Amino acid sequence: MSLKLFLISFTLTSLLFTMLYISTYLTPSNITSLTQPSLTTLVIPKTINNTKPYPVSFAYLISASKGDTAKLKRTLQALYHPNNLYLIHLELDATEQEHKEVARFVRDNNVFQTVGNVLVVGKPNRVTYRGPTMLATTLHAMSMLLRIDGTWDWFINLSASDYPLVTQDDLISAFSVMPKHLNFIQHTSRLGWKLNKRGKPIMIDPGLYSSNKSDIWWVIKQRTLPTAFKLYTGSAWTILSRSFAEYCIIGWENLPRTLLLYYTNFVSSPEGYFQTVICNSKDYKNTTVNHDLHYISWDTPPKQHPRLLGPRDYRKMVLSSRPFARKFRHNNAVLDRIDRELLKRRPNHFTHGGWCSVGDGKHQKCSNLNNDGFGVLRPGAGARRLRTLLTKLTSNPNFSRRQCK
Repeated sequence: MSLKLFLISFTLTSLLFTMLYISTYLTPSNITSLTQPSLTTLVIPKTINNTKPYPVSFAYLISASKGDTAKLKRTLQALYHPNNLYLIHLELDATEQEHKEVARFVRDNNVFQTVGNVLVVGKPNRVTYRGPTMLATTLHAMSMLLRIDGTWDWFINLSASDYPLVTQDDLISAFSVMPKHLNFIQHTSRLGWKLNKRGKPIMIDPGLYSSNKSDIWWVIKQRTLPTAFKLYTGSAWTILSRSFAEYCIIGWENLPRTLLLYYTNFVSSPEGYFQTVICNSKDYKNTTVNHDLHYISWDTPPKQHPRLLGPRDYRKMVLSSRPFARKFRHNNAVLDRIDRELLKRRPNHFTHGGWCSVGDGKHQKCSNLNNDGFGVLRPGAGARRLRTLLTKLTSNPNFSRRQCK
């Protein structure tokens, strides 16, 4: 009898601890909650059913550095849509006041709180310019976004210095006809000067082990170029499929981890890691679209730093048909024109969209949820321009001939 009581007691205790462990494991402890509701179920008007109201959705990482809070808030409002997921990473070395300002901005916005799809990384990373800590932050965000909600279709990494050139309704509409396995990642195996300046040098990022921020430092001895895999380089700004994001985080083969170890000592690793992983994977190399969908005006060769954009660049940005552009100073006059003519966005409001827009013409505003508009898309000229670009990029011979060459 005592043995039966012991077994029953042991079973119940084990079950209790199992339930506690599962509950703890599912709690996103490294995310600032800001009293937000769960992200797995959007808190939306009861008249909307539980089916997915939009054809595709995006998971955004928006990274910001010290001094970027004003730019971050404007970019987030311009990018916001209740169908998407947003993760904000403000680097560890930003001031305590800046971290609190971002947290209050998210907490005090009624739409963010109602929908519950904007989160702030509660334990931010120390980020070193040109170091692998930049890549680690991106992988960290991908992991968190997959854990929060695995139903999004594409991962987009942006900075506070980026800005959209199309509305989110435009973006959703244009991508709704795209195969969901595609990865928009600009890449090339022609490294040129990077072979000797990036491929051979060995550097150490103190941000991986030091509590104080400092620049990367170089090892005197260099290494030979790899022969076990082929190096690729390209843009650090990508739009990656959820499938490829899962592969990079929980890869069922060792390639993502092997290359992560290699790129730990590689300068500017975000410009090569994802390109090298995808082009050396037999499962994903044929899913690449060789474009980053960004409008960037580079400096003179070697084209390492983007030129700041201004009013003179407006026409070229629009004609490029790309959904994003960088790099902008805070409150540059061209941003006001983008808001007014491309996004139909009023100051301190959200971008025009079926989910929130009320009124007509000059009196139209987008500041709160419109119960009758959730699930409704109102794409405009931006959607048509972007759809034309996507069709061109994914049609032969442009598509297959430019994959992992």
